[in-house]
Amino acid sequence: MALDIIENAKTQRTGVCNACESVVVHSSIADAFIKEMAARLSARNVEMRGDERAVQAEASMKPATEEDWGTEYLDLILSVKTVDSIEEAIAHINRYNTGHSEAIVTKDYHNAQKFLNEIDAAAVYVNASTRFTDGFEFGFGAEIGISTQKLHARGPMGLKELTSTKYIIYGDGQIRG
Repeated sequence: MALDIIENAKTQRTGVCNACESVVVHSSIADAFIKEMAARLSARNVEMRGDERAVQAEASMKPATEEDWGTEYLDLILSVKTVDSIEEAIAHINRYNTGHSEAIVTKDYHNAQKFLNEIDAAAVYVNASTRFTDGFEFGFGAEIGISTQKLHARGPMGLKELTSTKYIIYGDGQIRG
């Protein structure tokens, strides 16, 4: 499921704001998973840039720089970070994300809930592709845009204008066609 979601989120349309730009992998599965991911994505011409552990797991991967963690490539380039815990993953994502769309692929209910509660993004997914973050897909008609801001009103404001929305999406492997 993770490989399908990552491939879809990275390659279905690379030049869009809801495409996958970085993958965070738990160290307990890193060696096997990164090799499988590299095989799948290299067939789609995706260049991967990783931290030291990721590069050790896959020799074809280029070493990542600090700049790679926060880059919105909008291209067939993906950064890969390995972590030892959900807390480390959340800290990394919250430091470098755009506040747009983030996803976790997991079978662990508690990790999924922690991710949903602690990730600072407009849309957070469990086991589904970030490519669904789209006004049309969410049933709003044509997309006008996706705001990552937390305060949008101007002029006199009431409670409604001071409320921010965070979309929470649960899936079981959905990808966008």
